[in-house]
This record gives sequence, structure tokens and C-alpha cells, in this order.
Amino acid sequence: MTAAPQTLSAPVQAPPHGDHEAALRFITCGSVDDGKSTLIGRLLVDSRAVLQDQLASVSRSGQADLALLTDGLSAEREQGITIDVAYRYFATPARKFIIGDAPGHEQYTRNMVTAASSADAAVVLVDATKLDWCSPQLELLAQTRRHTLLVNLLRVPAIVFTVNKLDAVDDPALAFAHIRAALQRFALAAGVGVRAIVPISALKGHNVATAQPGWCDYHGPSLLQLLESLDVTPAPDQAEFAFPVQWVEKFHDRADTAQGRRVFWGRVASGQARVGQPVRVMPSGQTALVAQVLDHVRHARDIPAGHSAGLVLDREVDVSRGDWLLAPESAEPSRELTATVAWLDDEPLVPGRAYWALHGHRWVKAKVKRVLHRLDIHTLSQAEAAQLEANAIGRVELALQEPLATQPYARSRVLGSLVLVDTATHRTAGAVLVD
Repeated sequence: MTAAPQTLSAPVQAPPHGDHEAALRFITCGSVDDGKSTLIGRLLVDSRAVLQDQLASVSRSGQADLALLTDGLSAEREQGITIDVAYRYFATPARKFIIGDAPGHEQYTRNMVTAASSADAAVVLVDATKLDWCSPQLELLAQTRRHTLLVNLLRVPAIVFTVNKLDAVDDPALAFAHIRAALQRFALAAGVGVRAIVPISALKGHNVATAQPGWCDYHGPSLLQLLESLDVTPAPDQAEFAFPVQWVEKFHDRADTAQGRRVFWGRVASGQARVGQPVRVMPSGQTALVAQVLDHVRHARDIPAGHSAGLVLDREVDVSRGDWLLAPESAEPSRELTATVAWLDDEPLVPGRAYWALHGHRWVKAKVKRVLHRLDIHTLSQAEAAQLEANAIGRVELALQEPLATQPYARSRVLGSLVLVDTATHRTAGAVLVD
């Protein structure tokens, strides 16, 4: 968490290397009942992505309950909470969007982490009615702080704070001023880069799709206008080549593959798949050259990062599902890892316990050697800890049964991330970010 914070109320100019044509993937997160589902419902309605019969189906007593447009599970509708991540698609004349509505409850933090791992932006909601907005030194809710720290750890490129339900307080301008100051203090202390802080009312639509200059003494763009200005995270085409093998296909005497050799299918994690690319197979260490590159319809062409490809090598080497094809100069595999862990299981992480670790498509056993420290989300200090409880963030040392060729997460979101799975319950236990 070292990014220089930007506490702004207007959009920062998008980086020139971004992709503004592709759909922007963003998530809404924050504490429970902050209005995340209602905000997405408002975006869908105001962008005309909802048909009249859909709107009528979520109306109660003549008024639409916008949250029901995303809370589709029966348990969500019965309890009035979001449990799983709900994805919705909509478009404006300026661009397309993919929204992930992440749950706010602590016990569903794992779902929020999953959604954030592939997001281009995160909209963190803050409910003004839950805070002591009259106080200039008000404290933010713990889940607001936790979700912000998590999306920052996961390297979500753009973080936007939205202060919601300002229509329900007596002095919206004063409330926004105090909450904005609290968010700026927190972002500065945590090293979180913030793209903007926007006052909104998801229920009434203030500053959601259309800007209302002067409301809450705010003169910046609406939330939707801000999202339209953001660019999609560019694929790491210039990074070292990395390719996790997901499926091995065998051909016999086929004209569309070189010499009938096997085709290794997967998604290019970084770099570019091209003919002549030298690769090293991990973990075996064998080397070869890429003889042919196929796209999803078996046309021969170069494939950039983020897209699926089939690779044929110039010689027969031992490659199985779970192996990696890496550039020869990639880091040497190691059995020892120091990593930041977002712990998601109800059972605490304790030294000496073994888990399954998933790296790309490769499963290995991982043992927790020790817990180095735990992050106190209230003081942002590093506290000594013997274990990590549910939803804690900490730093640990792991010992792997087999070596893995990892890179720091700050360098590669694919090579630098692992998932820990409980060996008994098969539950997702933790998200691991290699230091």
C-alpha cells in the first residue's frame, strides 16, 4: 500500500495507454446496507438498461425497490442483503460497463475479493446516515476501511468514494465536507490513491447519472460521467511471457498443427504468444520454441495478454495441465514464499497448518511457517499476531511442497497471486499476494 494518494473531487485524466473502447469492469463495495445494490439499480434505470416489465416486477406499493434488480437469489430477497456477487451489463453512448455488486457482510468478504481481483475500478460506498457526520473528526466504519484496503492490495487501478444517502441528513453539505475529510485522512494514512470523492443519493438519483452542480457544495462530474472517463486496465503485453496450461489436446496427423504435435491451451497471462517465442516449462525446466500459435477458432496468429491461445512447441516436451510456459529469463521457482494474505475462512490461519495452494491451474501443498504480523485496519499499524482470524489482513511465510515460479504481485497479478483452500472442507481460505 504505497501508492501516493490523490484526494480529489474530479476525475483524474486517464492514462494514455489505457483501453477506452473495451467494457469497464467495476465493483461496488463498502459496509452492509450502504446502498450498493440500490446504486446499481439506479445506474441501470437511468441508463435505460431496464425494461418496464422488469421495473414493475420489483415495485412494491407503487415504488420500485431498485436493490432487487441485482439481488436475485431468494435468500437475498428474503433477508434484504447481498450474498453473492451479482454481475450486470449496461451501456451508455460513451462506453460499455460490467458491474459487480459485491456483498458488504464480513462473512462474504471472499466474494468481494473474487470480484475485485479482475476489476478496473472500485466504487466504495459510504452511508452518511451511519456516521457522526456533525463531527469534523468522525470515524469511518470498519468494513469501509477493510474493503478499501483490500481493493488497494488487489491493485484495482481506480478507487472512487461515493458518499450516499446525503438526502437523508439535515445538512448534506456539512455532512459531505466532514465525511470527505475523514476519507482523505484515511487514504493519506493508508497510501491509497483515490480518483474522486462524489456525493450521491442512489435512491433519488442525485449525482448518479446526471451531475447536480452545487449540491453539497460539489461541482464535479456525476458518478456515471466519472466512470465513463476511466480507461480499462491495459493487458501487460510488454511484460515477460507467461502462460498457464489449462488443457492439453493431442492431434494425430492434422494439417492445422505443426507435425501433429500436442496443442497447449490456456489464457496468455502476460507478454505475447508469438511464433519463435522461447519458453521454459515449469516446474520441469525444459526449454523449447513456440512453433505455432492458434486463436480460439484455430486461426494462426499472435495472441496478446488476456486472450486465450493454443500453443504448439517445436519439440516434444513433458507438459501437463497446471504447468507454466514462461520466458527463459523468468524468476527461478522457489519453495519459500513471503506474502500478504487476506484471510477469508472462519477457521483462523495458524502456523503449522497445511493447505492446498492454487497457482494458475497448478495445485501444490502449502504449509504456514509463521505469521509475521497482522494489519490493524483501525490504526493501520502492523501488530504482532500468532494467527489470522476471518477477514484479517496479514503477512505470512509459506513453505511449498513443490517449487512455484512466482513474481511479486505488484509486478504480475497472475504470477503473483495464489488461492489457499482448506484440505478438509475444500473452502476457499485465503487470497495470497506474493511480496
